[in-house]
Amino acid sequence: MTGERDLAALIAQLQPRLYPARYEFAVAASEGFAAGTFAVIAEEEGLTRVAESPTGEWARISLGVHSSLEAVGLTALLSSRLADLGISANVIAAFHHDHFFVPWERKDEAVEALSHPQESGTP
Repeated sequence: MTGERDLAALIAQLQPRLYPARYEFAVAASEGFAAGTFAVIAEEEGLTRVAESPTGEWARISLGVHSSLEAVGLTALLSSRLADLGISANVIAAFHHDHFFVPWERKDEAVEALSHPQESGTP
């Protein structure tokens, strides 16, 4: 299965899921990764590790819809919705799902915004 491409179908099936753990973004060593690691991104400057941390400042919201990597407009729509509310977001797209990392203190507001992305973004 390659995932959904139609934007209207994607919006209808978003099903954002908030994870209870806090997350942090940190520079990572190259010799293995601890339990709780969600992602490792290799950049020219080094590795970034996204992992659960009791002191992490980020909440993870994963979309339940299986979006195609070739889908057009979903990330833009959802990021714009969050931006309209002044909520910063870091997005990691994987093969099956998209994952939004938002400030921990705004997680509930972000879930609500991602649940209804076509509503007005101004509070």
